[in-house]
Amino acid sequence: MQGNRRSFLKATGLAAAAVGLATPQLAEAQGKKARGQGGPMGGPQGGQPPGPQPMPKNMTFATIITDQGPGLGIKTEKGILDVMKAEAALRTGAPVTLDDVVQQNGNVGALQSLVQKANGSKKSFFIQEQDAKFGPCVLNPEKIVCIGLNYKAHLDEVNEKAPKVPILFNKYNSALNTHGGTVAVSKEKAQQFDYEAELVVVMGKEARDVSEADALSYVFGYCNGNDLSARDLQNATSQWMVGKTGDGWGPIGPWLVSGDQIDPENLKIECIVNGETRQSSNTKLMIFGVKQLVSYISKYMTLRPGDIIFTGTPNGVILGYPKEKQVWLKAGDKVTTRIEKLGDLNFTLT
Repeated sequence: MQGNRRSFLKATGLAAAAVGLATPQLAEAQGKKARGQGGPMGGPQGGQPPGPQPMPKNMTFATIITDQGPGLGIKTEKGILDVMKAEAALRTGAPVTLDDVVQQNGNVGALQSLVQKANGSKKSFFIQEQDAKFGPCVLNPEKIVCIGLNYKAHLDEVNEKAPKVPILFNKYNSALNTHGGTVAVSKEKAQQFDYEAELVVVMGKEARDVSEADALSYVFGYCNGNDLSARDLQNATSQWMVGKTGDGWGPIGPWLVSGDQIDPENLKIECIVNGETRQSSNTKLMIFGVKQLVSYISKYMTLRPGDIIFTGTPNGVILGYPKEKQVWLKAGDKVTTRIEKLGDLNFTLT
């Protein structure tokens, strides 16, 4: 697992440079982490409680970019707590990356105490949202599972029949992108770029063959996502992958909101392009809700902490327009995914 993580961090530094996701400083920070410098690499930490820990409640997380590499941020009334900085000074045993929180490396329960101590400290451990540099809220998922054709109105606009079971496809870690990131579509061998605003599920416990009734208890939390797609590549064959998983084509974040705060099957979801609302729907209109998706996927593969699920997009995509009105995304376009209680996820095409 350690070797896989090191390879991933090295690869994401290269992928990030290719799509404009990261600054050179981020690539260097990821390199430091890959070499074991500038922060924990995962695995048990000092003060690690024995056995499984409860998943955090009533907390909103982010990955923020620090001089030491990607670190954990916690949203508070005072701003975003830089957990890596606060933990270095206050020593509670709390994990300092979001991946470690999800993987339960370190004393996850100490995070609340760390927030309280930071609030009362004379030192400043907080940064304002407008000053923060974000990374993908999950950096190292073992699996990125995506759902196709999961809203009836979207089926109608693209003239497809309702699926009898969820349609699954995948992205790869190199597709991960972030709030404030860029996607270099002008460098790609495709022209028909399209947006897909989606609710993203982040798993918090290992799940294999779980029931729908229990499915949500395995979820860590939820975030915004956009399944950026190249329709000319997607529709060139019966397999969608090449049109779905280009470098940086999977922005997620900026926030990862703990599952106890969210009803995933009743959230307003929108996509805004250059200030114009293109998609506006609600997750209650999904054909297969989150409970069904987690249960179904877990029947065929083991879902592990940190795995993410893109749950499908509602109607309003460019592909659904009449051909004479299809104006595909291009360099310079600004895209926002906005989901109720999850904030805004912004990225720009270059």
